[in-house]
Amino acid sequence: MLGSFGSSSQSHDEEADDQRRRCSSTSPAIQIRQLLISCAELISRSDFSAANRLLTILSTNSSPFGDSTERLVHQFTRALSLRLNRYISSATNFLTPNASSNVVESSNDSALLQSSYLSLNQVTPFIRFSQLTANQAILEAINDNQQAIHIVDFDINHGVQWPPLMQALADRYPPPTLRITGTGNDLDTLRRTGDRLAKFAHSLGLRFQFHPLLITNNNDNDHDPSIISSIVLLPDETLAINCVFYLHRLLKDREMLRIFLHRIKSMNPKVVTLAEREANHNHPLFLQRFVEALDYYAAVFDSLEATLPPSSRERMTVEQVWFGREIIDIVAAEGDKRRERHERFRSWEVMLRSCGFSNVALSPFALSQAKLLLRLHYPSEGYQLSVSSTSNSFFLGWQNQPLFSISSWR
Repeated sequence: MLGSFGSSSQSHDEEADDQRRRCSSTSPAIQIRQLLISCAELISRSDFSAANRLLTILSTNSSPFGDSTERLVHQFTRALSLRLNRYISSATNFLTPNASSNVVESSNDSALLQSSYLSLNQVTPFIRFSQLTANQAILEAINDNQQAIHIVDFDINHGVQWPPLMQALADRYPPPTLRITGTGNDLDTLRRTGDRLAKFAHSLGLRFQFHPLLITNNNDNDHDPSIISSIVLLPDETLAINCVFYLHRLLKDREMLRIFLHRIKSMNPKVVTLAEREANHNHPLFLQRFVEALDYYAAVFDSLEATLPPSSRERMTVEQVWFGREIIDIVAAEGDKRRERHERFRSWEVMLRSCGFSNVALSPFALSQAKLLLRLHYPSEGYQLSVSSTSNSFFLGWQNQPLFSISSWR
């Protein structure tokens, strides 16, 4: 998989030229992939001159407006450049601000991220598939005779997951009382989300309460498991815990994550829903992490090209802001500064079982519902939905590349 290199007696420039000649007989996509991996290896070996030469070659073969390969190369070349700049600054003891941190911060602009999230929800099935399946798992875990339901949603964001579930609950007779505790790191966003959900519940005649729970983002204090002690539980309520694209943020400290999971288990929820990216972007070795990310996001960018025209503003926003931010974090950030620590379902399964959770099979109806979503809204044949034979959890992928997993636990 990794390109081979010449002896240590070669100069950096000769090595880069040698690698380029090796790639010349392969297809353009494979050639570009090999150059990206070679550039990552050169940076990890501190061969800055050779890495710069490859980055120049890669830049001429990339564009944020081209085909999926050119767009992918643009994002990964940008991320590699940031990582290279950070290493050079560190090696030369520059005291100037780090270039990579400036770019990451600009990508984290709240309004821009919110806009890209909504675009992502509209143009890809990733979020809707995960939320729809999680909702079905929650509905099936709650009996019709249970009249008080409490959902704790970790990182509720705009709350777009809940209107379909609220509609389903309102259709029950008699309709139950619904209380949602939503966590987030911006109190104004939480309050606006609660107001929207309350208005929608009122239009359905559904008795509803919303409780915002602020999680601070102060370095080591973010996502502290003690936040669970702030969640108010009532004895007559059926509890559901929703962790859609949340738990990977706690992987920076596995002991803290285990404490969090044990405390969730102690709350005795009726169901815990979990959705995560099906990739190992948390490998301790940079090169392993890089190759995994390259293959993963190649499939994501291919799926966007198959479903959206090149001129699509939403596609460009999703690629450059949402996925571009993730790629920069995985490739350019290191140590505690890295946030996108995705791991595969197999790892989550081991961790959850070790904390006392047992898997709850997702139903055939949930599978039919997910298939219908893909067929009606995302008719490309490239999307593939599979079911784990051991855990009956679902996996959504593009072609032969799994991208997201969704599972249910108790």
